[in-house]
Amino acid sequence: MTKDVFLSISGLQFGQGGEDAEKIETVLPGTYYEKGGRHYVLYEESMEGFVKPLKNTIKFCNGFMELNRSGPVNVRMVFEENRKTMTSYQTPYGTILLGIDTKKIHITQDPDRMLVDVVYILDMDGNYLADCNLTIDIRAGSNCSV
Repeated sequence: MTKDVFLSISGLQFGQGGEDAEKIETVLPGTYYEKGGRHYVLYEESMEGFVKPLKNTIKFCNGFMELNRSGPVNVRMVFEENRKTMTSYQTPYGTILLGIDTKKIHITQDPDRMLVDVVYILDMDGNYLADCNLTIDIRAGSNCSV
């Protein structure tokens, strides 16, 4: 995998009973490297209403993924297969306590592409929020189409 990559991050959030699926998708350039058997992807994104970009780092390996965001919002989200983790999501409007109950993490790796699929349940302040599916498609090259 090359250092320069494109990421396609897509996710679905389902409310109780599988209703009202909300889809999000973002395509961004990033930087990839591997260290100590773990994969890292760094990328920046703009947030509406803020001048400073949001800096993101994704770290993953078999059965584990971590997403760190810093800037207008700050959070360290840990996804560990068959484990529930808690995190404080710090926003300009206050802090939210999130629970992440990870059911599955599946990583597919080819020479020029990696897919990370995560299935988890999200709760806020101990109350069910959504069933979530997150897919991160990482492709080599600075001029590729995702």
